Amino acid sequence: MYVAVKGGERAIDNAHAWLAEERRGDTAVPELNLSQIGEQLRLAVARVMAEGSLYDPELAALAIKQSRGDLIEAIFLIRAYRTTLPRFGATRPVDTAAMAIDRRISATFKDLPGGQILGPTFDYTHRLLDFALAAEGVAPAAAASAPATADAVPHVMGFLDRDGLIESALRDDTPPPDLTRAPLELPADRALRLQAIARGDEGFILSLAYSTQRGYGRTHAFVGELRIGRVAVTMDLSELGFAIEIGVIELTECETVNQFTGSRSEPPQFTRGYGLVFGQSERKAISMSLVDRALRWRELGEDFVGAPAQDEEFVLSHCDNIQATGFLEHIKLPHYVDFQSELELVRRLRAEAQAMQEAAE
Repeated sequence: MYVAVKGGERAIDNAHAWLAEERRGDTAVPELNLSQIGEQLRLAVARVMAEGSLYDPELAALAIKQSRGDLIEAIFLIRAYRTTLPRFGATRPVDTAAMAIDRRISATFKDLPGGQILGPTFDYTHRLLDFALAAEGVAPAAAASAPATADAVPHVMGFLDRDGLIESALRDDTPPPDLTRAPLELPADRALRLQAIARGDEGFILSLAYSTQRGYGRTHAFVGELRIGRVAVTMDLSELGFAIEIGVIELTECETVNQFTGSRSEPPQFTRGYGLVFGQSERKAISMSLVDRALRWRELGEDFVGAPAQDEEFVLSHCDNIQATGFLEHIKLPHYVDFQSELELVRRLRAEAQAMQEAAE
C-alpha cells in the first residue's frame, strides 16, 4: 500500500525537470540528434527494436535519447508506445533465403554456395581501444568489397537436410499466437517460446545459452549458419487480391546444428536450434538458438536433466526484462504501511520472546 507524501507532487515535478536537465548534459556540448544515434549506435537501436517488439529505427533512437542510454528503459518506452498503435493485419512470413546479405558465415562448412561473407564484425578485431575515434571529423576507411549481395543464397541446413542427416524443418501454416496481444500461457508451443525469447533480455538469454554450453542442458551446438541482411516484408491486401511489398527490414538469423543420438521414434541425426531478431544482433540470435534447442527436450524425447535452460516456466517467466524491471524497481517506491506493520510484528515477537526468557529464569 502506498501513502501520499506531503509535497510529493512538487517533488516529482522537480525530479522530472532535473532529469531533463541531466539528460541534456553540458549545453556547451552539441546535442545528439536522432540520425547520429540511428547511424552510429545501430547495435543499441537494434536491441531496443528487438526487445521492444517494434521495428522502427527512428523511434528506437528517440527512446535511447530520452532514456539517457538506458536500453531497458528505452525498450519500456517503445513497448508502451506500441500499445497505442492500430493493427491493420498480418504480413506473410519473410523469406530469409532471399535476404540481401551483409554477413553470412558457417562454422560447419568451409566451402558453400554463395561463399562465406565476413561483413561488418568485431570477431577479428584486437579489442584494443582505438584512440583515433576520439579525433572528431576523421572519416573511416572505405570497405574494399561490395557491402552486400542481392542474390538469393540457399540456407546451409539444406545440405544436411538433403542427405537426411538433420531433422526436417516442419512448416506449420497455422497462425501463431501473438504474445504482444495475449498473456503468456504455459505450456507454450515452439512459436510462442520463440516470440518470448526473441524479445527477452539479451543478457539473460546469453547466460542461459552459456549454461547449456557448460553442460547444463546437453546442448553441444555448431553454428550451421549465421546471416545478417535485409528482407522484404509483404502483405496480402483483400482489396487487391494479391500481396504487395510494404517495406524492408534488417534481420539476423541463426540456425545451429546440435547433436542428437536418436530416440525410440527417431533415428540418430542432427537437430536444429533457431534464432531470429531485428537488426544486427548476432549474439542474441545465437543465444536464442541455443535456448530454443534446450527447450525442445520434450518434443525430441530427451530426458529432463533439471537444467535451467530446459525449464520452460523458468525461462519464459523470467526472460522479459520489462516485467523483471517493474517487479524489481517497485520495491524502491513507498512501502511505509507495509514496513510499519512488519516492524510492529517484529517488535511484538521480540517482546514475547523476552517475556518467555524472563519467565524461564
